[in-house]
Amino acid sequence: MEAAVARAVRNFNLENRTEREISKMKPPAAPRHPSTRSDLQQMSDHPEIKRDIARKNDKLLSLLRDDNVDSKDPVSPLRVKDSEIWQETKESRLPKGHHFGMDIKNIPKARFPL
Repeated sequence: MEAAVARAVRNFNLENRTEREISKMKPPAAPRHPSTRSDLQQMSDHPEIKRDIARKNDKLLSLLRDDNVDSKDPVSPLRVKDSEIWQETKESRLPKGHHFGMDIKNIPKARFPL
């Protein structure tokens, strides 16, 4: 029953809410930094730069497609040391029946909220 109520509340007036969000004014673009003003001016003076950037270079694309890299990193001595240290460590568990000086006879059943 709760799911049906939640669904009804969630879907209430959905079309109007989405229309309102879509029709909101978009935030204006951030102002240009003064240091980039000269670069932007050069770009607008030379439109061929924009065309060169947007155009695909077939030679470079073919070189990228033909290039296959199979790299294998060498094993660093530091990692080998770490793994050796990890293997040398032993487990240290408390013996059964020792509960830090407390004699526990009854453990209450716990409740976990879902």
